[in-house]
Amino acid sequence: MTAAIALTGDIATCQSLRRMVFIEEQGVSPADEVDGKDATARHLLATLQGNPVGTARLLTDGTTGKIGRVCVLAGARGQGIGAALVRSGVAVFRTDPGIAFALLGAQTHAIGFHERLGSRATGPVYDDAGIPHRDMILPLRG
Repeated sequence: MTAAIALTGDIATCQSLRRMVFIEEQGVSPADEVDGKDATARHLLATLQGNPVGTARLLTDGTTGKIGRVCVLAGARGQGIGAALVRSGVAVFRTDPGIAFALLGAQTHAIGFHERLGSRATGPVYDDAGIPHRDMILPLRG
């Protein structure tokens, strides 16, 4: 079964998914998760049989598109939904000729996952909400 992924205006559902994964499952503080950037972002929503199971948030900063807050509910993992969300985010940014790079902050345990999707690690490991991360970058042009 393949997840359907689309841009959505249903920010509340995306926030609910993120709360379940980041706050309840991973122990991220609500203050770290709720950063006030949702209103200016685009959001992807993944559904299986009409049920929301994953999300990602897309932000733009100059020539960089940032894919963040990627999450999939525990019961829906292992089906390629996370990879599909990242690929969909990249596809959205590729439609904007002003965006040259896709960037995301990967939890260090997921670096190999993002490398398989074409990104490369850059810069040092850093702490984000108590979880070690490393930036991953993917050139979108030439």
